[in-house]
Amino acid sequence: MPDPGILYVVATPIGNLGDITFRAVETLKDVRLILAEDTRTAKKLLGRYDIATPVTSYHQHSRGRKSEDILRELAEGHDLALITEAGTPAIADPGSRLVELARRHGHRVIPIPGAAAVTTALSAVGLGGDEFTFLGFLPNKKGRQKRLGQLAGMVSPVVLYESPYRIRKLLAELAERYPDAQVSVAREITKKFEDIRVGTPAELAAHFEAQAPKGEFVVVIRT
Repeated sequence: MPDPGILYVVATPIGNLGDITFRAVETLKDVRLILAEDTRTAKKLLGRYDIATPVTSYHQHSRGRKSEDILRELAEGHDLALITEAGTPAIADPGSRLVELARRHGHRVIPIPGAAAVTTALSAVGLGGDEFTFLGFLPNKKGRQKRLGQLAGMVSPVVLYESPYRIRKLLAELAERYPDAQVSVAREITKKFEDIRVGTPAELAAHFEAQAPKGEFVVVIRT
């Protein structure tokens, strides 16, 4: 009976394709199969580094048969790599379910560290990095106002992810609740049009009223 396979959790660039470790490239070349949240994005990265390993999809809708196939590969002794669309898998990402499943079935899970949008944004805004609270994506409707209200009691910065479709809504909510807060909005981090701004919610809201928001956002809030 073969030794159980290993699931490698591999961090990939959040934008600039040069931001990947040597160990990550070696791992992606050595495994039998790469599980990717977005296979199109993955193939661009793999092409850049001449990685010929086969790729299959694993995303928020991957359940049942897909998970069974992955567990069978691991049980047969094959090593697999999990990558997300950008950054570190299993952080505000459906990959956490697969990590839990692999561990539950006795497989080793080995992290290959690298880029993460949370820490990258925090490092560049100067709002404090000794400690912080990460909330991922806020609920769009149910529970959203309760979660926003909880920011009032937080001494350390809070980090959120937000989409371009809701960033204006978030800034308007923050301006109403916390008009004196210091907020950073970072978008397109490490890419050509990287933009990192710090100000009050109203100041940032005014900016995005004049300029349509594009890209994925990391928001740092200090109330």
